[in-house]
Amino acid sequence: MKIIILGPAWPYRGGIAAFSERLARQYQQEGHEVELVTFTLQYPKFLFPGKTQYSTDPAPEGLSIKRMLSSVNPFSWLRTGCYVRRRRPDLVVSPFWLPFMAPSFGTVLRVAKRKGMRRVAILHNLIPHEHRFGDKPFARYFVGSNDAFVTLSRSVLEDIDRFDPQHRRPRVYSPHPLYDHYGAALERREALRLLGLPEDRRYVLFFGFIRDYKGLDLLLDAMGDKRLEQLGTRLIVAGEFYGDPKPYLEQIERLGLGERVVLHTDFIPDSEVNRYFCAADIVAQPYRSATQSGVSQIAYHFEKPMVVTRVGGLPEIVPDGKAGFVVDPEPQAIADALVRYFEEDWAQRLTDGVRDEKRKYGWDKMTAAINGETKA
Repeated sequence: MKIIILGPAWPYRGGIAAFSERLARQYQQEGHEVELVTFTLQYPKFLFPGKTQYSTDPAPEGLSIKRMLSSVNPFSWLRTGCYVRRRRPDLVVSPFWLPFMAPSFGTVLRVAKRKGMRRVAILHNLIPHEHRFGDKPFARYFVGSNDAFVTLSRSVLEDIDRFDPQHRRPRVYSPHPLYDHYGAALERREALRLLGLPEDRRYVLFFGFIRDYKGLDLLLDAMGDKRLEQLGTRLIVAGEFYGDPKPYLEQIERLGLGERVVLHTDFIPDSEVNRYFCAADIVAQPYRSATQSGVSQIAYHFEKPMVVTRVGGLPEIVPDGKAGFVVDPEPQAIADALVRYFEEDWAQRLTDGVRDEKRKYGWDKMTAAINGETKA
């Protein structure tokens, strides 16, 4: 097949770009011709909450990436749609994570439509965690521009019903595959050396962009539990603030956690991700809301147990008592789970469970779902 993936890719950074590039490589491995069509402008600067949208890593080798779409320029939407149509792909795959992108993506897909072409959306989210004006009409416009949907969580599968209640378009749930492109695992000692951290501590990792819905404040409150202090537990926060850091810094000071919280709050380059996961004993995702999370799939790749909250699709991905612990999104429950992990020596049992579970998350299963080979 000839395939176009429409969406974020290098030189843009972040989980959606990483997903699209890894999907392109899987299709290449399966013998298909793949091109990624990405942005000249993804977000206007005043709308982007981080420091930069751009990756510091070199261009990925072996991928064809064409930059031509502006999220805010309707002329580029028409131009990109005409380009995709001229390329005569058999399949156009577009990730969707934010209704802001719906006008550009929806227009491109409508203009590009031709006989024999299939348009499949991968829905990371449909209704965002942080609601904004226009979310629903924009999402409806995007839904109407596709022929089929693959969702990464069952909750998003249900969200499609708001916009296609008659099920006129097929949809299927296929869980987020492993993020296995962050390099090989490091020895714990080496990972800690690279981070400048002592070996005689236990480490909990919070990884990824810091936004209110991700519940870092809940985890900080949990870390204030005296039992975790007595166990020599430290928290590594690795990821960029996508909002005001002041409330978190004040909370750390108020709780007396200054020596027990390690803040690495710049964007973490792909080449350094392995040192954070390999230094950690356990990964915490204390989210207040979620559909799914790429962080879980990085943890699976590096075979790290997890503590996740009972929200959205997280319990689907992390079986309680096998690959980690599933708890309510409240500090006491999070603290109890971490104490249980360290005091009762769950490390080997959960690591074995993680190794067993990770077999479910191959990229071949994602391409099968996109190709219509998997039924709901």
